[in-house]
Amino acid sequence: MKKKNKDTNIIKFPNKTSKLERQVEAILFSAAEPLEISTIEERLKSSSNIKNILIKIQADYKDRGINLVCIKDKWSFRTSENLSKTMALQKSTQRRLSKATIETLSIIVYHQPVTRSEIEEIRGVAFATNTLEILFELDWVRPMGRKDVPGKPIQYGTTENFLNHFNIQKISDLPTIDELKTAGLIDSSSVDSSIFGTGKFFKEQASLKKENIYSDIEEAIDQSTKKDE
Repeated sequence: MKKKNKDTNIIKFPNKTSKLERQVEAILFSAAEPLEISTIEERLKSSSNIKNILIKIQADYKDRGINLVCIKDKWSFRTSENLSKTMALQKSTQRRLSKATIETLSIIVYHQPVTRSEIEEIRGVAFATNTLEILFELDWVRPMGRKDVPGKPIQYGTTENFLNHFNIQKISDLPTIDELKTAGLIDSSSVDSSIFGTGKFFKEQASLKKENIYSDIEEAIDQSTKKDE
């Protein structure tokens, strides 16, 4: 009777990836466009075996959901060809936000909770018909109850999805207008500073306006009294 050869239960682990291979992989993954070998070498400050490393990475990803491909001497990661139908179902449409929508979002972010009329007052113009609807659709803005004033207008604020999308831990992490100006991200000559206020800022402004109204009334009464005299 012949004895059957027993298979050895050996687990084969993948070969250890070198630091240079990981760097090449990371550069290709984060690149916005296909890269030539010379570009990769320039970023790594190294020219040692880059082509061999690319071929090895290409082999490692051969049966994965994404593949490393070379087209016209430029390398990039692409979705596997046999998954193209699946990815077509996941395709999303990017939408460019209008200036009015961006301004409205900024006001809500920095002044929340804020009502529709308060947003219009800060912007100086009335709402477009679909401005808030776009922000609702993106799940960046939500109703936050009603303000305790006559008419009980709805107040708006940002959602958790807004924080996640912009990678913000909490609203207080947002930069102030002075920080935005210093960083050169906004042109102070063309941007209304009141957009980048805070809830406290808006209340202070509203309080100031009330005081101005009262002072105007008192002045009118004084002038009327003088005329009667």
